[in-house]
Amino acid sequence: MQYRSLGKSGLKVSAISLGSWLTLGHKMGADVAVRSVRRAFELGVNLFDTANMYDEGQAEIVLGKALAPIQRQQYVLATKAYFPVGPGPNDRGLSRKHIFEQVHLSLRRLGTDYVDLFQCHRYDDETPLDETLRAIDDLIAQGKVLYGGVSVWSAANIADAMKLARELGLRRLVSNQPQYHILRRDIETNGVLDVCAREGLGLLVYSPLARGVLTGKYTSVEDVPSDSRAADAHGRQFMGPWFSAEGLQVVQSLKQIAETAGLSLPEMALAWCLRRPEVSSAIIGATKVEHVEQNAAAAEITLGDDVLAAIDQIAPA
Repeated sequence: MQYRSLGKSGLKVSAISLGSWLTLGHKMGADVAVRSVRRAFELGVNLFDTANMYDEGQAEIVLGKALAPIQRQQYVLATKAYFPVGPGPNDRGLSRKHIFEQVHLSLRRLGTDYVDLFQCHRYDDETPLDETLRAIDDLIAQGKVLYGGVSVWSAANIADAMKLARELGLRRLVSNQPQYHILRRDIETNGVLDVCAREGLGLLVYSPLARGVLTGKYTSVEDVPSDSRAADAHGRQFMGPWFSAEGLQVVQSLKQIAETAGLSLPEMALAWCLRRPEVSSAIIGATKVEHVEQNAAAAEITLGDDVLAAIDQIAPA
């Protein structure tokens, strides 16, 4: 496994990390989830990502149980908050109240005294930015959070946060978690990649396999494996425009490029994300232990210029 610095921080994270959205506590049985997490750790994965609202908190509970036998200093634990977790007016957002309450609830569910990384799951237009940044800074001062970051923020939001943190003398954010894969490259053109590189935020990219589309296992939107995400109405709604006749045609062309290079499509897709020095880790999702084993090896793959050029021809930015 390859390890990279999380932005300009001193924290080292595995190039391949394991997420829990739509998997732990949802798609996977608890026993498979535990085996997947522990197998990932055996293969060198040290970053495990979750959020307070994944499967209404069950993902954190399952992840905490899976990690319990492992020495706490051996892994990096990341969680997030922003989305509604209840009916009340303060059960959402990035207010000081919501952040403090949700971090403490996450710690309880995860069975730990601290999380290595707390990320703001989205930008909150209804809360002053300084309130959010001060809340994270106070949690870091208390030792309940070690680093702060964001997820799916615009380039302007990120720039504003970094500037304000400097002006207020607060600890700097170290990460951004955007969606990024061969079929979705908007962070290359909308300024997000540039501002993260300039400000020293490491990218923890999610859905690097386009939520399963870039595994190559789908050849038709009608004919899908019964145990796949596409067979599940809840899972299919998150698969985006790539799960279409046109999208799957592009995927088949990408699969041919991978095969010519002697790679599987998932290996090529993950290595493609990791080609960027700004990317600290690619977060994979897994519903089977074999998925973890197959994807972990991608950290050691370097794509040639000819392969990258061929991918750009099929799926340009």
